[in-house]
Amino acid sequence: MAVGPVEYLVVTFPGGRFADAIAPVLADAVASEAVRILDLAFTRRGAGGALEYVELREMDPQGLVSFEPPGDREAGLPRITDLDVLERLPEESSAALIVWEDLWSVPLTRAVQEAGGLLLAHERVPADGGDDVITLLERLADLKQRGVLTDAEFAAQKTRILAD
Repeated sequence: MAVGPVEYLVVTFPGGRFADAIAPVLADAVASEAVRILDLAFTRRGAGGALEYVELREMDPQGLVSFEPPGDREAGLPRITDLDVLERLPEESSAALIVWEDLWSVPLTRAVQEAGGLLLAHERVPADGGDDVITLLERLADLKQRGVLTDAEFAAQKTRILAD
């Protein structure tokens, strides 16, 4: 079965502003069949500083984003509980982890496979133009730690980052 690239992002927002500001845009992306949500998880940092998990129905009480975790949840997908970036989440703010598959690219992936080709690289260029080397190496180490990359893949990507 051909699978499109899988990506994730973490967004933060004050209080519970997911439903009024973010959910409609995410719902449109799903409705257009450009993406399939593989995971959608929320957390919030209360006034005391502790992180607490928040259910989708609390963040999206109108049910704008229809999300059912797929039964074929991929091993190695990030979990909101494992994200170090949440250490920087301000008090009385929330965060959403959105993991999606790029469905638009499934036919392209299938055609590449049928032609005997392989996906050699898939990278995202950040909107701000790029990351520093330390950030890239930290991300790479996180992927290795989660088992997404083998030792050989980690070493090859590390060499590529340091060579640039």
